[in-house]
Amino acid sequence: MIFHGNLVTAALALTLVPGVAAAHFQLAYTEESLIDAPGDVPVKLIFWHPQESGPVMDMGEPLEFYAIHRGEKIDLKSSLSQTVFRGPLNEAVAWDGSLPVKRMGDYVLVTVPAPYYEDSEDIYIQQITKTYLNRGQMPTDWDSAQGLKAEIVPLVKPYNVIAGSTFTGRVLSAGQPVAGAEIEIEYMAAEPDMATGAPKPATAGPLPGGAIVAVSDENGYFTFGVPKAGYWGFAALGVGPDTAFEGKELSQDAVLWIRAFDLK
Repeated sequence: MIFHGNLVTAALALTLVPGVAAAHFQLAYTEESLIDAPGDVPVKLIFWHPQESGPVMDMGEPLEFYAIHRGEKIDLKSSLSQTVFRGPLNEAVAWDGSLPVKRMGDYVLVTVPAPYYEDSEDIYIQQITKTYLNRGQMPTDWDSAQGLKAEIVPLVKPYNVIAGSTFTGRVLSAGQPVAGAEIEIEYMAAEPDMATGAPKPATAGPLPGGAIVAVSDENGYFTFGVPKAGYWGFAALGVGPDTAFEGKELSQDAVLWIRAFDLK
């Protein structure tokens, strides 16, 4: 359990679940989470299995792609161009975008993808995704909910987590906490190469025993001990209010990416 003052904020079940297949994860990837100077930051949108550098799925054109900075929305959809990401097993449609970073503070990247049809399960998947950047070490927006249908709100600053510490988040569905949400957790073992549109060499192997899974407590909180530097993804499965799309089941997931660093 994690205590904040006298309030118990998280009690989780954390397991390696053999029956859970390698996780689909929506990426909104930037090479850096801490930005020193103003300029345009390249962003690559990929629907992939980054832990084991597995299959890549075709992404339809995102429904929304924007950033929140100092509470204001910056529409980034016009920056998107279709591209191809070439994984070791296949290649698939991905998207390149750009985030103009000017003033100091946080930039919360929000991606609302089109639902993806997973024929092996006969369902649609829509992973509403948040990624965080900061310029100038001035926190402004990171701990705020963004009013998404499905989202994870961080309780730890998500762009400079220390490896070996813990990360706590809260799962929300249309602004309300979700008890008993299943959260898949995955390490981005192979980061995308922005120039080549292919994975860099993997820095870790597949997880033994299957996906890491946490379960949110009665107030929607969960906590995870972050063992390694790099990007970590959290996907709260099926927590959004929309449950059907084009006559089939829809899993409307909340995805959040954090960046961890080694303490040197």
